[in-house]
Amino acid sequence: MKRTIATLLGVLLAALPLAGTSAAELKVGYVNTQRLFRDAPAAVKAAKKIEQEFSKRDQDLQRLAKQVQGLQESLEKGGPTMAESERRAKEKDLAELSREFQRKQREFREDLNLRQNEENAAIIEKANKAIKQLADSERYDLIVQDVVWVSPRLDITDKVIKALSESRDAAK
Repeated sequence: MKRTIATLLGVLLAALPLAGTSAAELKVGYVNTQRLFRDAPAAVKAAKKIEQEFSKRDQDLQRLAKQVQGLQESLEKGGPTMAESERRAKEKDLAELSREFQRKQREFREDLNLRQNEENAAIIEKANKAIKQLADSERYDLIVQDVVWVSPRLDITDKVIKALSESRDAAK
């Protein structure tokens, strides 16, 4: 995938002089998507929102994990001295509790990933609008994301984060 993008970028840059734009006039910018997800106001707000949404379920999972661990420890310590029927009953309880914990943990991760993806999609949509406006206002010929290496002088991530901050303030 990255090789295809690099090839396409190379062909694009090679074709620009033929289109009447010299490579010296080409204005290129780069946006660091990971920084957007980490530093943009919408991303910070989304992370806090998700944390609040999932904190109760996370606490419930931690309690359940402690129950599983406690039951397992009591079985390991007292198992050899327990009656066979009592030991089997505790082993059955432990197995059921472990399955319930694993199921709830899997559901938690799936729900968390789904919410994070929803919020990330909204952030990307806002960022793409800000990038487009920045490209139009500052006359960029090309703005790229997710590259192997880029010169820091081409990095316009701070401008995009600032534009996202200003658009958020204007929306209040």
